[in-house]
Amino acid sequence: MSTQSAIDLARRAFLRRSTLVGVAGAAAPWALNLSMIGDAAAASGPSDYKALVCVFLYGGNDYGNTLVPVDDAHYALYQFIRLGINTAQAELAATALSPTTALPGGLQYALAPAMAPLKTLFDAGHLAVQLNVGPLVQPTTLAQYNARSVPLPPKLFSHNDQQSIWQSDLPEGASSGWGGRIGDLMLSGNGGSVFSCISVTGNAVFLSGQQAVQYQLGTNGAVAVNGISKALYGSTTAQLALRSLITPTRAHLFEDEYTRVTRRSIAAEAQVTAALATLPALSTPFDSANSLANQLKMVARIIAARNTLGPKRQVFMVSLGGFDLHDFLPDKHPGLLGNVADAMKSFYDATVELGVASQVTAFTASDFGRTLASNGDGSDHGWGSHHFVAGGAVKGQRFYGTAPAVAVNGPDDVGQGRLLPSTSVDQFGATLASWFGVSDTDLPLVVPNIGNFSTRKLGFL
Repeated sequence: MSTQSAIDLARRAFLRRSTLVGVAGAAAPWALNLSMIGDAAAASGPSDYKALVCVFLYGGNDYGNTLVPVDDAHYALYQFIRLGINTAQAELAATALSPTTALPGGLQYALAPAMAPLKTLFDAGHLAVQLNVGPLVQPTTLAQYNARSVPLPPKLFSHNDQQSIWQSDLPEGASSGWGGRIGDLMLSGNGGSVFSCISVTGNAVFLSGQQAVQYQLGTNGAVAVNGISKALYGSTTAQLALRSLITPTRAHLFEDEYTRVTRRSIAAEAQVTAALATLPALSTPFDSANSLANQLKMVARIIAARNTLGPKRQVFMVSLGGFDLHDFLPDKHPGLLGNVADAMKSFYDATVELGVASQVTAFTASDFGRTLASNGDGSDHGWGSHHFVAGGAVKGQRFYGTAPAVAVNGPDDVGQGRLLPSTSVDQFGATLASWFGVSDTDLPLVVPNIGNFSTRKLGFL
C-alpha cells in the first residue's frame, strides 16, 4: 500500500468515525471542521495517559561507535575495519551490556563510554536496543537489493530524503509523518487537541498529520506574539491596532483561515503559559548546557501539566544535530552521544518523579546509520542503524532484531559496512503505535508498508 493510499484511507476512516457530529458548519474551512469534530468527540477518549517522545539525531548517527562489539573475536574484526576511529577495548569494559538473552555466536556489545547513563537504564530493565532498523518497503535480501528486484526506499543515503522517509515514509516534501498520523487517530478522543502533537525542535514532518497540527514550543515555553501581549513600540494603541489586524474573522476563506490559526496560537500560548506557571519545579536535574536536555525538560514539564492542558495522548519530538561526521568522528561523536545519554536518563528520571514512567516511551531515530568502514577520520552515509527505546513500559535489558555481521561486504552489507536493515521503520513505528493505542486495523494508516511484513510488533513494549 502506498503512503498516499494510506492517507486517503485515514481520511475516510476519520470521516466514518465522525458521522455522529453531523454537517454543521460545512462552509467553514476544512481544517476548522475537523478540529471541531475532534473537540466534540473528546468525551469518548481513553481514561489513561500515554506519551511517545521521538529523539531525532540529525546527520546520521554512527552505529559502529554507538554500540560496539566488545568480545575478543568480534572486537578484533571491528578494530581492523575501523582503523583510525575505533574505540579502545579497555574503555568499553564499564559499559559492556549483559542482556537477559545472550546474542548468538558469542557476540557481546558495549555502549560507547560516553553513554554510561543509558547502561544504568539498560541494567534496570528500562532500556531496549533495536538492532539494525531502517527504511524498507518490504523484507529485502542482499541478493534482491543487488538485483533491484524488489521496491526500495527512494533516494537512499540522502540526508533530507532519508530524514523524511524515517519520519513519514516519503522523501523530502512529504506532508504528513507517522507521529502526526498517530495524532490523527487520537484526535477524536483527545481533549485539547491542539496539544496532541508537540515539537520542541521547530517544524518537523514527523508530527504533521492530516488533521493533527503540530504545536511548536521553545525550551522556555510557548512563544508569544509579543506585539499583542505587551505595548508595541511603547504604544498600547499600536498594540490594539495589530490585534485588530491579525485576529478578527474575515469574509475571504483564506484570510479567515489565517486569522483563525492566529487566534488559536494566541489562545494556546496563554493556556500553556498559565499551566506551566502553576507547576512546582522539577527536582530531577537537567544539564542546562545540553540543548537536548533542555528540550526534554520542556517535554517533561508539558507532561506534568497534562491534567490542565487536557489531552490523554501526546506525541513529542526533540532533536540533536551534528552527527554528519565524515571527519573528526573520534573527537566529536563521544560528546554528542554523552549529550543523548545524559538527556534521556534525566528525562526518564523526571517521568519517575512525575509518576508516569510506565506511560511515557522515548525512542531514538536518525537519518541513517553510517559505514562501518573508516574513511580515515570519520564514516560516510549508510542505511540501517541501532536505536534505543526507553521507558517504564519497555521490556528492557534485551536486544531485539538481528545483529549484523561485523564485516565489510558481509551478508547484510550493501557496501562499506552500510547495513541492509533487517527490521523496518514501519515495524518499529507499528510497535510504538500499538502500545500507544492504535488498533491493528488502523496500523496501515500510520505506517503504510506494515502489511508487507509478517511481524508487526517487535516485542520491546
